Amino acid sequence: MPKAFRFSVKVPKTITHEARLIGTATLLDGFVTEMSALGPRLGCLLVQLPPSLTFDADIAGAFFDALRDRYAGKTVLEPRHSTWFTPGAEQLLVARQIARVAADPAISPEAREPGGWPGVVYYRLHGSPRVYYSAYDKAYLDRLAVKLRAHARSGTATYCIFDNTALGKATLNALDVRAAVTS
Repeated sequence: MPKAFRFSVKVPKTITHEARLIGTATLLDGFVTEMSALGPRLGCLLVQLPPSLTFDADIAGAFFDALRDRYAGKTVLEPRHSTWFTPGAEQLLVARQIARVAADPAISPEAREPGGWPGVVYYRLHGSPRVYYSAYDKAYLDRLAVKLRAHARSGTATYCIFDNTALGKATLNALDVRAAVTS
């Protein structure tokens, strides 16, 4: 594994999907203990929410405060309900230094670009038009590489994760983007 490689770790579904961010202190304690074993190889935490989880400022605030009490490192949120793309949600994320994922496919125009706290940029690409199966074409990957290079040059921690893994397209897309970013 390359020396500069960093892991992105997804918060367990027991916290995000089953508990729906409520009453998760004990679950967070266990998770943070486990993932801390990665030490300096840990790059970023991903909090991916279920599509049915609507934004509630009290619930989200309490959850991210509890998370921040346990972990101060880079953290991103992938919300999958349109209620998370509001000024109130953005303010909450910025205040707690939580970046919002740029996702494809996007549930709204705002979901296509990074948001929340600007200290981290994280693209999570699931394949399009067929989620998990489709490869991205060269034109899309070239445009993405320009964005990634610009973020990285500005000093922002920048991540790009391909989740179009069903037919092995993620590896090819990642290698193409890597080549374009480093050229």
